[in-house]
Amino acid sequence: MSDFCPLIKKKCKEHGCKFFIQVYGKDPQTGIDINGWDCAITWLPTLLIEGSQQTRQTGAAIESFRNEVVKTQSLIDTTGAQVEQIEEQASDSPPLIVKS
Repeated sequence: MSDFCPLIKKKCKEHGCKFFIQVYGKDPQTGIDINGWDCAITWLPTLLIEGSQQTRQTGAAIESFRNEVVKTQSLIDTTGAQVEQIEEQASDSPPLIVKS
């Protein structure tokens, strides 16, 4: 980490600065564990990459869910059409007379 802060144009205040944050987790590019303190500005590229990966994963999950909904709706439509055919056939047949 460089000691120079581009925001205040002086030596970094480290823990005295609101931008000095701790990040822990996995590096989105290498998968290596991260647990360190640094300027939020320095962490931005890593956090942006992680955010992009999460957005892609969310998009893939939504697409998968959409495909399942389309399949289910198709099944419902097919079943509904079959029920309508059966109802039409039943209405075209002469009424059933039951003698007792």
